[in-house]
Amino acid sequence: MKHVYRPLLGSLIALVLCVGMSGTGARQAPDVPGVGVVVRPAQSQLDEESFQTRLVTRALASLGYAIEPTMRTPYAEAHQAVASGEATFLADHWDPLHAPFFDAAGGVTRLSMGGTLTDQAVQGYLIDRKSAEALGIRDLGQLREARLARLFDADGDGKADLAGCNPGWGCRQIIDHQLAAFDLTDTVTHHHGPYEALIEQVIERHRKGRPVLFYTWTPYWVSSVLVPGRDVIWLTVPFSSRPGDTDRSRTALPDGTDYGFALNTIRILVNRRFAEAHPDAMTLFRLVRLPARDISAQNLRMHHGESSEADVERHVSEWIAQHRVTWEGWLQQARAAAP
Repeated sequence: MKHVYRPLLGSLIALVLCVGMSGTGARQAPDVPGVGVVVRPAQSQLDEESFQTRLVTRALASLGYAIEPTMRTPYAEAHQAVASGEATFLADHWDPLHAPFFDAAGGVTRLSMGGTLTDQAVQGYLIDRKSAEALGIRDLGQLREARLARLFDADGDGKADLAGCNPGWGCRQIIDHQLAAFDLTDTVTHHHGPYEALIEQVIERHRKGRPVLFYTWTPYWVSSVLVPGRDVIWLTVPFSSRPGDTDRSRTALPDGTDYGFALNTIRILVNRRFAEAHPDAMTLFRLVRLPARDISAQNLRMHHGESSEADVERHVSEWIAQHRVTWEGWLQQARAAAP
């Protein structure tokens, strides 16, 4: 198995670079503690996660780390890759949604966790506001009634069609579990990804004035197109239920509202050996923070066509320029933590 950080090779390269830079006015080693060390990001196949991944890699590059191409793989495999050292970090670990992937990859014996990249990440089920108000639908459990479920039948089989999760996403297992727990399997069909295609169909049906039922999350661009409270409404669930859980209050929000999914914190997942060997990088991972609104706004730009690699790199550059003091503060603290 190839390890993506190579301390011995890094030391030799750093020595050569330091000699070559002497007397040139270039930044010295304390400013670039990662010189000679190679890191490899992991990312799911969801393109909209590229923004946060590339922001983190840009910061690592500023510390001198060499960045290998991003490994694109499903979440479970991404966790395994970070644990083994095949990849160095994953910028989109959802806590607690991805806890099963974390545990399966070895947990704290092989993985370390950065700070809060983004908090208050909400997930759940939504329907169009028109149907909600006309029929008084506020809870997913109401779709046990066949008459109401048929309203959301898009393929003519008499059951509600729920646009849900990609296979391999943590929400896929939770949705399937909840449909069974809420006694909805006879009236609701969970359509699995690709999510992008499913949600485009939802948006098109909504544009035509037809009822829609779908799963989504924030931060993501969907809530900027189908705006909760204006176009769609969040559905509550009859009770909290997640695979393997017995605590029925577990997914309730602080105000008692229960959308079926706990509030998540998005964190940077890191290979434990790398984290221990490079405290400067780990300090950075604990400091980097992206407001959910900034991620959603950038994702919407991608949805509107600014989705190339060059576009995303430009978005990162623009964000850094707009938050220069914060950015430099992260780097300064990371450099100070270097051994």
